[in-house]
Amino acid sequence: AISCTGHGEPFLRAVVAHDISCLMEYKGLSLQEACDTVIKDKLVKIGGEGGLIAVDNKANGIFCFNSAGMYRGMKSSTGTEGVAYYG
Repeated sequence: AISCTGHGEPFLRAVVAHDISCLMEYKGLSLQEACDTVIKDKLVKIGGEGGLIAVDNKANGIFCFNSAGMYRGMKSSTGTEGVAYYG
């Protein structure tokens, strides 16, 4: 599952979620590697700025963004919580 935020048109033009899924399935990249490739390389090349929250089929969750900051939070099934704004 992937939820994106940022300037909408570049995210749509870059088919961000689809590309991440393909990189994982066909190139064997981890969720983090695939997200970094798309958000920090492909999206930047077309002037896109923003980020995403993603969870893979093993319940690994990540945050990835190419902007100065992104408001985000998480809570695990064991009760671990976290909130961050920048960096």
